[in-house]
Amino acid sequence: MKQFITILFFGICLLFVQHETFAQPKHGLTFRALWYNYDNPEPDWKDWTDVFQSNGRGIELAYNRRLDSHTWLVVPVKIGTAQRTTRPGGLLTKSELLANLDVQAQYNLFKYDAVINPYLHLGVGSSWNIDDDFFDFNIPAGIGLNIKFLDNVYFNLQTQYRFSLEGRPGWHNGIGGTVYFGGEETPPPPADRDNDGILDVTDKCPDVPGVAALMGCPDRDNDGIADGDDQCPDEPGVAAFSGCPDTDSDGLADKDDECPREAGPVTNKGCPVRDRDKDGVLDATDRCPDTPGLAALQGCPDKDGDGIADGDDQCPDQKGTAALRGCPDKDGDGVADKDDRCPDKAGPVSNKGCPEIKVEDKAKLERAVKLVQFETGKSTLLKKSYAILDEVVSVMNQYPEYSLNIGGHTDASGDDKMNQSLSERRAKMCYDYLVSKGIAAGRMSHAGYGETQPVADNKTAAGRSQNRRVVFELYVK
Repeated sequence: MKQFITILFFGICLLFVQHETFAQPKHGLTFRALWYNYDNPEPDWKDWTDVFQSNGRGIELAYNRRLDSHTWLVVPVKIGTAQRTTRPGGLLTKSELLANLDVQAQYNLFKYDAVINPYLHLGVGSSWNIDDDFFDFNIPAGIGLNIKFLDNVYFNLQTQYRFSLEGRPGWHNGIGGTVYFGGEETPPPPADRDNDGILDVTDKCPDVPGVAALMGCPDRDNDGIADGDDQCPDEPGVAAFSGCPDTDSDGLADKDDECPREAGPVTNKGCPVRDRDKDGVLDATDRCPDTPGLAALQGCPDKDGDGIADGDDQCPDQKGTAALRGCPDKDGDGVADKDDRCPDKAGPVSNKGCPEIKVEDKAKLERAVKLVQFETGKSTLLKKSYAILDEVVSVMNQYPEYSLNIGGHTDASGDDKMNQSLSERRAKMCYDYLVSKGIAAGRMSHAGYGETQPVADNKTAAGRSQNRRVVFELYVK
């Protein structure tokens, strides 16, 4: 029964392996000389409890089938003899004929054609003592080494331990060689990724369907020039213009021709020689083709004769400078007259072209802040304030381009609303005084801020004194 099960088991394994590996590309045969030993209990001799050691030699022939680049199926057949030493009343030697059949998986650390290739193997198998007609299931496991010395021919070393289900474990050590042969992979069909009938090895555009005449590259406009080289891939053209058309046949491609439907010389950008405004500047280069102009300004006019074309001149009727885009600057302060609040007096750009207030005049305004005073709690000016306000009048007369803002402020004493009203009335009182001295009302404004903008601490008398003030600010509108 054991023999039948063993044969059936190996037959199923071989059928399964043959089905699974039918398409594998490589075969091999291994021949080894074997040295082995195994434990051999003697159940027939009831008086003994010893396990005897059998040692022997044999040969092995194994068929190899590659499953992938590292894994092989190996079916080894072994046959040999063993000398078993017994001790029933003395030293006796018994010769036994042994056979093995296994199915193993072998994993090479490197691909099969490596020069030096260690490997591991594990499988299932059986041992058959032919003389005693005794079967034993085994689990063989071990390591080996293939060393290449010719193409597909390898020197082989292997050691294997066989685990036994019947108490007969042992070692099999072998030395021999392996030859690989046959079963090479069928080469894959030539690649044609874009399925255009042109193989990738000759297809200059392997990922885009194309035509054979252009080595597999597409030609959308069918002008015989591949789209990748065609500067106008959607318009039929000629090779001389990299696939672009020349509708008027004047020697300029339409994309470079400013008159693609009218023939003209290349020197005129493909346009006929025309001068609509009769100013001597051809239309092709005339920025103002319908208005007579100057050649120096590409055919555009310059009414004020300042060298700046009217179209670019912000002051086309007044001679100016290029730096100010054609506008004049009478006082030479770098601010065009049209933007200069003081066109006859030089002043910085930051001050809109007006001269800055002199330090001594600024000091008069700052002094007015401190010295203009009122009766306590009222908007009535003290007489000593008139002289100070007269200084403000003199400053206003000295800078007629400036305007004045008058701001009234109080300390924090008293009611907020009363302080707001008081600050407004005091600012208005100063405003009225300046108007009475001849300063135009339109040059001034006044406002009150109450106690909202203190400049010092309201908790001290000195601080409150500083907060009670009228501020005079000159500015250019």
